[in-house]
Amino acid sequence: MSMWSRRGFLTAAAGASVGAWVGGALEAAETEKKGLVGSQLYGWGQYYQREGKDLNAHLDEVFSALRDAGYDYAEGNLDSAHPDKNAEFAAKLRAKGLRPVSLYTGGALHDDGADRVVERLVAGAKVAAQSGFEVIVCNVDPIGREKTDAELSQQARALARLGLELKALKLRLGVHHHTPELGRQGREYHSNFEKTRVGEVDFCIDTHWMYRGGIVPMDALRQYGDRVVSWHLRQSRGKVWWEDLDTGDIDYTEIATFARSRNLPRRFSVELALEGGTKITRTGVENHRRSREFVRRVFGA
Repeated sequence: MSMWSRRGFLTAAAGASVGAWVGGALEAAETEKKGLVGSQLYGWGQYYQREGKDLNAHLDEVFSALRDAGYDYAEGNLDSAHPDKNAEFAAKLRAKGLRPVSLYTGGALHDDGADRVVERLVAGAKVAAQSGFEVIVCNVDPIGREKTDAELSQQARALARLGLELKALKLRLGVHHHTPELGRQGREYHSNFEKTRVGEVDFCIDTHWMYRGGIVPMDALRQYGDRVVSWHLRQSRGKVWWEDLDTGDIDYTEIATFARSRNLPRRFSVELALEGGTKITRTGVENHRRSREFVRRVFGA
């Protein structure tokens, strides 16, 4: 039972006004239309690591900062080894005024152990679904070399099974890509989609990894926009990751215009990862605040 239908049941049982519940449901629907903006926790981990701290010991602090900056959610990792941890993560989000939306994971899906990996991921996803999450973002494991045709076929079969299992749980699978999957004109990236079905194996488009891997983000959207279920957003200048989401190498105005014209799903995760050449002039909190304003200004979310 969804959060809203359960609330409706309790309201009716208490004899309260149905109109109040309908108004709340309409408000939630309007929020979905405008979009949800979250933050991927990987970059936060880098900021805390620079200070010699463990991100996991400071999640409440991060969630409070995100809430105060106007974010709707934080994207952490799917815990498939300890499924109940996903429910705990959702509870921590809600306690700080955020909501469960998406979780990130990986796995080796190209070999004979793929079925066991899918079963493990689904076990974690079951608890995530019960806790209100909507999307599982999966970047399949690289293997240090180009995958063979047979390995890519096996990977596609595993992704198809994972997508079907998640769909049965009312979750969406968004496949994410890093540079290993984007080499040779996106051979593995295209295989993941060409060998699977829309609505079962879909797309978490990371605009900057597309750019860095040699795939023009707008080309990716024109070809696979109908598969987009969520976004990862990052920026660079001179091809070096920038400390906040702003103008730079990627034209986000063009991307946002296309997304609106096609009515693409609007789950945006800001990911402020750092690399060797990144110039850090502000705190992580300030950079995330500025990035939230950028998403509001450019994407209208």
